[in-house]
Amino acid sequence: MTKPGYRIDPADPEAFRRAFHELAAACLDRVEQARALPWVPKPETMADTVALGSDEPGLGEAEVFAMMRGEVMPYATGNTHPRFFGWVHGTGQPVGVAAEMVAAAMNSNLGGRDHGAMAVEQSVIDWSRRMAGLPEGASGLLTTGTSQATILALSAARMKLFGDAVRKDGIAGLGRVRVYCVDGAHACIEKAMEVMGHGSCAARHIPEGPDGAMDMAALEAAIAEDRAARILPMAVVGTAGSVNTGNFDRLDAIAGLCGREGLWFHVDGAFGFWAVLAEAPWCDLVRGVDRADSIAADFHKWIGVPYDCGMVLMRDGDLHRRTFSTRPAYLEGQGAGLGGGETWFTDYGLELSRGFRALKVWAAIKAAGVPALSATITDNCRQAAMMAELVEASEVLELAQPVQANVCCFYLTRGEASAVATALQLSGEAVFSTTTLNGRECLRAAIVNHRTTEEDIRLAVAAVEREVRAAG
Repeated sequence: MTKPGYRIDPADPEAFRRAFHELAAACLDRVEQARALPWVPKPETMADTVALGSDEPGLGEAEVFAMMRGEVMPYATGNTHPRFFGWVHGTGQPVGVAAEMVAAAMNSNLGGRDHGAMAVEQSVIDWSRRMAGLPEGASGLLTTGTSQATILALSAARMKLFGDAVRKDGIAGLGRVRVYCVDGAHACIEKAMEVMGHGSCAARHIPEGPDGAMDMAALEAAIAEDRAARILPMAVVGTAGSVNTGNFDRLDAIAGLCGREGLWFHVDGAFGFWAVLAEAPWCDLVRGVDRADSIAADFHKWIGVPYDCGMVLMRDGDLHRRTFSTRPAYLEGQGAGLGGGETWFTDYGLELSRGFRALKVWAAIKAAGVPALSATITDNCRQAAMMAELVEASEVLELAQPVQANVCCFYLTRGEASAVATALQLSGEAVFSTTTLNGRECLRAAIVNHRTTEEDIRLAVAAVEREVRAAG
């Protein structure tokens, strides 16, 4: 007779339930205490603690849950803390914890077939399409993040330029192509061109103008120069919030140029796309995004969805599907039953096996509501402006460049920015990242946290000033 739990399900369901409730309570405690939980260094022994052996014996769920609670969960990135300003790390919404649990319990595969999770992802895509201002018939897909979304978007751009035969014939006969982006654009653009077989040099970087946006005259000159050299322009990438400085390209101007030149217009809006939800003047930074052929953005940044979840949107839904659709015999659709359904997401990307990322996005939007998301994004922009004002008023800090949205970069009058960043990370007071602008190292604050308040901004700047003064 088969025993309960044979071989992997819990042999004692009641004991599993008790241990699970203890772990769930610990997760809720962590969420509730987020404001008091900064990054802390992991123990030097952690690698040994979590090591897996080749003949690993089963410990049982209760013991594993205890290890997760006591020896893994305390050593997170710290990005849920309100003074975490490093690397544009989103903070996650508490509702996401529940959504992840439900998604895991359902264990749905969103590659295709006719089931409820598919409708949830389609709802998220349609909402995002409307926020972007794209028309009916536009399509989309949830991805791991903007890096994956960029590969999908530029693959569609290539199909648009060279036709459907490129899927069979490959790129050997295409010659050299070019994708244009501003200096400081995300490295995922170069990586996408590498993965697609064109090489990183296919991405040509255009200098910034005085306003920090792509220099349009330089872009036009680069396109003409490449055409004269028989390098085929394929796409222009407009950056909505550069990862380094938070600068925005003038998307409307790029859209106009792409229309005249017959080029694909892609928007890299990893975090900055969500300025569409902000109040004026910040929403004006993405004016023209509705004219894009494709958009890449992350939900796990400014929207506060737990890692990971990004998306790609494409104006031409038919082209999107033709770029990726492959239906071998074992994936043939049915007229009814589980194998039915009009949309199979595997037709719009690289993956057949896809998790239920959409549920945590749907839950975040449903629970918070668009007005609250808008207010949070607007708050973060105001907080970055406030940080800039505090820096300009300081005797020991110097603003590196004007703040456009939610990223503030500033120099120190003495001492090393990296040393100050390290000291504040170790003290648990604040997390800044560092970058180099105009040949000088500076501190960089990217504010995407719904928990951040004006008091957090004051405390963080005061802590930096203290460390600078202590450096002598």
